Order: sequence, then structure tokens, then C-alpha cells
Amino acid sequence: MDDDWRTRVMNNIQYKLCIFGDGGVGKSTLVNRYLTGKFSEDFKMTIGVEFYVTELTIEKMNVKLQIWDFGGEERFRKLLPGYLMGSSGGIFMFDISRLSSLVHLKDWMEVLKKSLKVQDQHIPILMVGGKSDLAKLGKRSVEGDYALEISKKQEIFDFIECSSKSGENVEKVFFTIVRKMLKQSGTI
Repeated sequence: MDDDWRTRVMNNIQYKLCIFGDGGVGKSTLVNRYLTGKFSEDFKMTIGVEFYVTELTIEKMNVKLQIWDFGGEERFRKLLPGYLMGSSGGIFMFDISRLSSLVHLKDWMEVLKKSLKVQDQHIPILMVGGKSDLAKLGKRSVEGDYALEISKKQEIFDFIECSSKSGENVEKVFFTIVRKMLKQSGTI
């Protein structure tokens, strides 16, 4: 095969990424900040699932990314298994100012692992602590070391804190998970 063919194939990589976690932790705000570069406090609760498409370049490879943003209410958890089919990675998000949103990680991961086992699939999961700007205001309820310890117990490959409000680490979140998906697929 010639290099031209390989370049065309490398430029047509597509991944499905699922973002899940409790309601109000900032999932939709994170996606919006990443896609538009803007912060808005006016987001309404996601009902069921929202779907977005974007493209990014990592190591000279163009990646088309489908982002599936799940509603965080408990009643939507049962929808997660159906939407996980074909996923290449996931982001579990919690709010660093709300411990309960991290405590529910186990429940979310149980649903996720059960679904992936049925599909005979393993995907990398990144844990994201949102609203890190609140730490400066003395509103932190979850320390980073504690979150990292919890993530390791759930076999989550990494942990990043970010702020959709300030933009801190927003791009890093998406580049980290996409890079991991590329590695897992053997592309890089």
C-alpha cells in the first residue's frame, strides 16, 4: 500500500465518546465550552441524550468525534447501555464542590461495565472533576488526591480537573481521551 492511501485512511478516523455523570455537574457546559469556546450558565437540564459532532487533529491525524452527552438524572441511567454501543471511550464527570456526584461513580460504572460486558467491549474512561474554579472560592468538597484514588479503584485510566467557566483544562480533557482511544485502537 502506498503512503497516500495510508494518509487518507488516517484522516478518516471516527470515534464515539459518551459523557456521563450526575445532573448539574457541568457535562453540557463542558461540551459547549469545548465546541464554541464560550461559557454559558444558562444550560437547561439534558433530557435523555444530546449529540454533537466535531473534528480535532492529534499527531497529524484528523479525528471526527461524536460526543454523546447523557442526562444525569437517575431515570436516564437505564438509557446508557443502549447508547454505549459502538463507543470508543467515555468521560465520567463530577462536580468538585458536590461530593455526592463522585459517590455515584460506582453506580454509573456498574451500569457501564454491565453493558460493556454484554457487548464484549472494553473502553477507556477518563474521570473529570468539573467546576475547579470553585476551589478558589473555598467551595471544594472533593480533593484531587481522593478523586484520583477513587478513579484507580474503578479502573479509570486518568483524572483531570477543569473549569468550563475559565476554560482551564477543557481542551486537555478531550485531547487526553481521544489520544487514549487512538492508542487503544493501535492507531498511535
